[in-house]
Amino acid sequence: MSADSTPTNPTESTSKETANPAVDGSELIRFDKVTKRFGSNTVLDELDFKVDSGKHVTLIGPSGSGKTTILRLLMTLMKPDEGTIKVGGEYLTHEERSGKLVTAGEKHIREVRKNIGMVFQQFNLFPNMKVLRNITEAPVHVLGLSKDEAEERARELLDLVGLGDRGDAYPTQLSGGQQQRVAIARALAMRPQVLLLDEVTSALDPELVAGVLDVLRDLAHSTDITMLCVTHEMNFARDISDQVLMFDSGRIIESGSPEKIFGDPDHERTREFLSAVL
Repeated sequence: MSADSTPTNPTESTSKETANPAVDGSELIRFDKVTKRFGSNTVLDELDFKVDSGKHVTLIGPSGSGKTTILRLLMTLMKPDEGTIKVGGEYLTHEERSGKLVTAGEKHIREVRKNIGMVFQQFNLFPNMKVLRNITEAPVHVLGLSKDEAEERARELLDLVGLGDRGDAYPTQLSGGQQQRVAIARALAMRPQVLLLDEVTSALDPELVAGVLDVLRDLAHSTDITMLCVTHEMNFARDISDQVLMFDSGRIIESGSPEKIFGDPDHERTREFLSAVL
């Protein structure tokens, strides 16, 4: 296999072992009247939307329309100015006390956030740790897995992303595409209910993009993991999505299947955007 060639498809048993638990299609994420401002700029404007478990939802739209802000709110890298967010039926940045909804404490936030994994634009691997330890560090210290259990799962995930022979390498010994695949494995190692993908190929050289997208396609098609994806790779969005949401100025202006959004969108702004990027 070349440095960034696409891995072979894993068997179904391997895929199911490395995926999150089986899903039932119930509501997993809920934004209710969420508003986020930066100074006088309203980035999200009373946003309502939901993601059901096991679904792959892609957010498209121009830069600055609020897409990445949604992912950062789910990771609690920032908090909403108004409205509430639920993950798995639990409030994310709020909690109920004595029948009232109040700002959540850090313990509550950490517990709910454990259900969320994210792959960022930048790989953010620990350069002083080998690939295997980059993947096992959080499961051991956050989930309380034994070192042996964490390493077994890490090796399964490295096989899944086509890097089964690179566990003893340091990140600097890998190409950018390989580092991003390690980052995907690291996110999956926490057994998240939902995987957030934030423009995961934007920092890669063009010739490395295809290998990473193929890994994510395989993950989408062979496992039940829920995905919420921000991308400018429209062909990828068409391939993996159950639902596509078109954003503009902090609002969803159109939502539908990839066949509908890419083939026959209703909104003129959607048609303008797609004509510019396709």
